[in-house]
Amino acid sequence: MSTVFGKIQELDEIPSYSKHERFVEGIINAINEKIISIGDPLPSVNAMISGLGYARETVVKGYRELQSRGLIESKNRLGYFVSDDNTQQSLKVALLMYTIDTFQEQFYRSFRNGLGENVLLDVFFHHGNIEVFETVFSMVKNRHYGMYAISPIHHPRTRELLNTIPRQKLLIFDRYEPLEGDFNYVVQEFEKSSYAIFEQLKDVIMRFDKMLFFHNPDSLFPPEIVRSFQRFIHDNNIEGKVLREYEPGSVEKGVVYYINDNAELWSLLRDCTAKKIKPGKDIGILSHNDEPVKELVGNGITTYSVSFNDMGTRAAEAVLSREPVHEVMPTKLIRRNSL
Repeated sequence: MSTVFGKIQELDEIPSYSKHERFVEGIINAINEKIISIGDPLPSVNAMISGLGYARETVVKGYRELQSRGLIESKNRLGYFVSDDNTQQSLKVALLMYTIDTFQEQFYRSFRNGLGENVLLDVFFHHGNIEVFETVFSMVKNRHYGMYAISPIHHPRTRELLNTIPRQKLLIFDRYEPLEGDFNYVVQEFEKSSYAIFEQLKDVIMRFDKMLFFHNPDSLFPPEIVRSFQRFIHDNNIEGKVLREYEPGSVEKGVVYYINDNAELWSLLRDCTAKKIKPGKDIGILSHNDEPVKELVGNGITTYSVSFNDMGTRAAEAVLSREPVHEVMPTKLIRRNSL
């Protein structure tokens, strides 16, 4: 009867195979031939060393690769077990995101498509809550993924957690979080890019009487943009104010409204219709993060944004290539009729 040891030793006849390749492919062949099935235990590291004559490092490295592909799992003090029989998958990836709004969905779809069908992707959400982030992170880390793509929360505990992941297995995406040493990231930048966009729009903004920015400090919206807005109105002597939320019915002519919450944006547009106020003429409207609906409503809302489709594609390329990546995605202004 064939055994796991036998399937590995069969590959000794292929001189081009390294011991690592024989070990990994031999176990994959044992799974494919139903010699071992989901839930079955694998020989211990010591048993493999004794039975094959391989170095401990070779055995441990082989088991780690099979874990990264999602084919086996390690149970504390019990050893290794078969966890999946889809041997065509080349990698198991954990994706930890903020939430699944319109633009995050754009990222997810392009990331998923970019990875291809042979990569197993598990998706988790932390909703910008550090307690949830810590809980989900601990659970995900213990599953021994081959790669971790994480959109971090800016918090001291976040750094402590991320520093426990081997750098070659970590990709930071969306929001940058400074970590110790060299690490991989595909992110957007908020403060300098927002100020540059405001400068591009300065001439049209200054045709209006004032500019209001609606920002709830309890939201997930990046605080760096608040700082860039405050600096912009100060540097250009523009009357402006940061308000917590848009009050329905409060729209008035001569104001540029920088508004990012979609529910508040829809409320503003309803008020414009009711009061016969025309966006782009009587008022200006600017919004962060472009999405298809903003092209359609209000005769087109001017926005600025990175391309989340491009970010997802680039992140997938980084995961698959395992090459170092340090990329800040470009922020682009999308001019429409509202400003």
